[in-house]
Amino acid sequence: MRAFLLLFLLFPVLELYVFFKVSTAIGFFPALLLIIAGSAFGVLVMRVAGLATALRARESLQRGELPAEQMFQGLMLAVGGGLLILPGFISDVLGLICLLPFTRRLASRKMHARAEEQAMRQRAFADDLQARRPQGPDGSPRQPNVIEGEYEHRDS
Repeated sequence: MRAFLLLFLLFPVLELYVFFKVSTAIGFFPALLLIIAGSAFGVLVMRVAGLATALRARESLQRGELPAEQMFQGLMLAVGGGLLILPGFISDVLGLICLLPFTRRLASRKMHARAEEQAMRQRAFADDLQARRPQGPDGSPRQPNVIEGEYEHRDS
């Protein structure tokens, strides 16, 4: 939590520092125009990517597939567009990195591998719980001895 707070406070300072350095190198108004152009490009990406992701997800659902990959790609595009909308050169560079197909595929593979690893851990835990249950003579899980019934309490 402290790292997030530090990043939250440090990020605007870094953005201002980079903007100052760029504006001294190319001039204030060209730097400001680059910031505005980056934000306009971010808005365009958000509009186009949202519509394209929705269409791809609907096509996947019509084929009977789970659109997890399309939704992750759309999420990466949305994050990239959102970072482009934020004013600043650091956020623009991070947003452009999120928009590159190579980095989206790389992040997708990493997330897929992590999800599979998590699923294997959960399966191993479930198998461990299954092994701890009492078993009958034939090896099947033994059911507890439960007799269902109704009772009525009468005072004598």
